[in-house]
Amino acid sequence: LEQSRRDIDALYAGAPPPPLASLASAVQSFGMRKDDFLAVIDGMEMDAVEDIRAPSFDKLDLYCDRVASAVGRLSVRVFGMGEEDGIALAHHLGRALQLTNILRDIDEDAGLGRLYLPREALDAAGIASNDPATVAAHRDIDPACRMVAARARNHFIEADKIMARSPRRAVKAPRIMGKAYRKILDTMDAHGFAPPRQRVRISKSHLIGITLRYAFI
Repeated sequence: LEQSRRDIDALYAGAPPPPLASLASAVQSFGMRKDDFLAVIDGMEMDAVEDIRAPSFDKLDLYCDRVASAVGRLSVRVFGMGEEDGIALAHHLGRALQLTNILRDIDEDAGLGRLYLPREALDAAGIASNDPATVAAHRDIDPACRMVAARARNHFIEADKIMARSPRRAVKAPRIMGKAYRKILDTMDAHGFAPPRQRVRISKSHLIGITLRYAFI
């Protein structure tokens, strides 16, 4: 990660290392910001260095900004969105996607010793433990997850408002990602979050349908 930071520094100093040479023209063409690349690295560092277990909502939001919304801020420049709406879309859709991922991957993350469900949600559900395996198996985990799901849903709603007023060509990819992940969230909501859980996946036919509708039709 430190080497990645040095590589990004070199890229923006006009001397990109060979692995990033092809990125230099894109950075210049689309006005990609150095801070967003560094934020992605900072997000990876949170996983690599910190012991992320039941973070506060504020810390979870920072994590989502770094690992998801920062990627969105880089992407919307390539998509051709305006500055204000592009940053707002990255903010909301990035968080919506990442929170959905967190809810989908509770058991997988627990196996890695990670617990991204926020402490405030766990407290509201009466779950005091910070142990990932204990929380993942807890019978009262459902209301904690639904609190996170509600936040994700609100971010999806705000992202949809932004995409509705944006040029269709500029939001093809965000729409496809949003619709696919919204389906995952809706399915998890319908099944509930109490253990035992089955990892939700979108059928290939449904994904093809979303892609055809928003990319071509």
